[in-house]
Amino acid sequence: MNWEMLSAIGQVVAAVGVIISLIYLAAQIREQNKERRRAGINLLTAQWSDLVKTGQESREFAALFLRGMRSFQALDAPDKLSFSAFFTRYTRNCEGMFIYYRDGALEKALWDEVERTMTDYFAYPGVREWWETRKHWLTDEFRAVVEAIIAHNPKQKLYAAYNLDT
Repeated sequence: MNWEMLSAIGQVVAAVGVIISLIYLAAQIREQNKERRRAGINLLTAQWSDLVKTGQESREFAALFLRGMRSFQALDAPDKLSFSAFFTRYTRNCEGMFIYYRDGALEKALWDEVERTMTDYFAYPGVREWWETRKHWLTDEFRAVVEAIIAHNPKQKLYAAYNLDT
C-alpha cells in the first residue's frame, strides 16, 4: 500500500464521517422542530383553556355571552366591553393557531377542529356584529378565513343540544 492509497482511504473515511454527522444533525434539527411545535401548541391550548374558563367561572358572564351571541348591538356599553374582550382573545388565539397551521406547525386535523369551532361561533349574528367592529385588528390572511366562514352562512347549532338557540 502506498501513500496515495492511504490518502484515498482517509478521504473516504472522512467523507463517511461527514455524512454520518449530517444525518445526525438533520435528526437533531427535526426533533428540535417537533419540540418547538409542541411547545407552541401547548401555549395556545393553555390560552384556549383560560378563555373557556371565563364562561365556566361566571354565571353573569355566561348570561352576557348568550345575549351577545344573539345581538352585540343590544348589549349595553360595559357588556359590549366584556363580550368584545372575550372575542378579541378568542380570535387572537384562533389567528395564532392559523399561523401555526399555515407555517406547517399545526396538523390539518387540528386546524380543522379550530375552524369548526370558529364556524359555530360566527354563525351567530352577535358575533358577526362584533366582528365588524374589530376585524381590522387581525391579519389580512386570517380575516379572509373568517370572512369565508361567514360567507357560507353557517347554521346556528353551537348550543342546539342545550336548547339555548331559541
